[in-house]
Amino acid sequence: MTDTPPQSRPPVASAGSPPVDERRATIILVAMALSTFLFVTVESLPSGLLTLMAPDLGRSTSQIGLLVTGYALVVLLTSIPLAHWTRRIARRWVLSGCAGLAAVSTLWAALAPTYEQLFAARLVTAGAQALFWVAVMPATMGLFRPIVRGKAMARLALGNSLAPVLGVPAGTWLGEQTTWRWTFVAVAALSLVVALVVLALFPTIPASEGGASRAPHPSARRFGFQMVTTGLVLSGAFGIITFITQYLIEVAGYTQGDIPKMLLLQGAAGVVGALVVSRFIDSRPVGVLIAALGLLVVTLVAMWALGENPFAAAATLAVFGFAFSTVPPALSHRVMLVAPRSTNMGVAVSSSMFNVGIAAGSGLGAALVAVVGIRAVPLASAAVMLLALLVALAEERFSPPLPGTSAAADATAG
Repeated sequence: MTDTPPQSRPPVASAGSPPVDERRATIILVAMALSTFLFVTVESLPSGLLTLMAPDLGRSTSQIGLLVTGYALVVLLTSIPLAHWTRRIARRWVLSGCAGLAAVSTLWAALAPTYEQLFAARLVTAGAQALFWVAVMPATMGLFRPIVRGKAMARLALGNSLAPVLGVPAGTWLGEQTTWRWTFVAVAALSLVVALVVLALFPTIPASEGGASRAPHPSARRFGFQMVTTGLVLSGAFGIITFITQYLIEVAGYTQGDIPKMLLLQGAAGVVGALVVSRFIDSRPVGVLIAALGLLVVTLVAMWALGENPFAAAATLAVFGFAFSTVPPALSHRVMLVAPRSTNMGVAVSSSMFNVGIAAGSGLGAALVAVVGIRAVPLASAAVMLLALLVALAEERFSPPLPGTSAAADATAG
């Protein structure tokens, strides 16, 4: 793939003053982070409420598990079409509409009398999430000065990191104290709050005129490399993430009762990683990703080599959580820097690649577990992660230099 010729590059939105003051932008950022937290939480809730939902709906646990599978497929298949169909609608209406639709459909799920209605409600929520992911990053980043957009991106990603650490456990606890339906009611109520905050505070700006609607350094070549890197990174990560519970029990020797504490350790390390990357992502958008991928390769190899030692397994799990949490914001920030068309469409393609990687990684892990056993999964994940690192290095080798600071990006955009 080649870089977009200078004469054919789309005009970049002015890098002047943001459309709102910093305090207002920060409130909106918190609301958007809460919304990402809620979407990721509601996507995964059936896995935490499995044993409560199955008897109440008269279904098997595997059928409840399909609520997660169907959700992911909708996000995968609808991200790009929805990005195209809504490309001219102001982001205020798109984001508030997504949050409001999520509130209604999640309430529908809470009140659904049958499994079929619950499944339908979940698919509607998944469609809202697909469009939300497409719109939230360009729209929210456009509220901030270019020099701090990477930091804002990392703060937005905290919602993703906190969902498995706080959202799913809290939702599971609430479901155990009451019923699974009250958990969905709580998520619906918070989604409605987000919708109202967006309606009240988000500026009404045409989608094509947002400060981050166009990348400052559009490059079809870099974008192509990054999509390959994204698919490989998620494949490598979710090979082990999908089967981490089995690995900790069968290889490291932990018991089922230890698993919540181990997953909390991984999630807490991930939150730290998301906070740390926010300090460097603007000034070193290339170095952050390369360092994270290198650390993931080393950690996965160590997990394979030392996994039979419980302490080593816990340590590598924590480092893995720390390193992997830095990757999604780093990849998303780079998309915002180099997407050859609108950043909304770039994010839509990236979101689809994320889901392709998740599906491929879980499939690879399942095949390895079935054929050679769980012991080989970290090593295979390390090999795929090494390929991702090599592709990221090849992007730097075969592409024009990417300015290393957002100050340079600001100057170029201006």
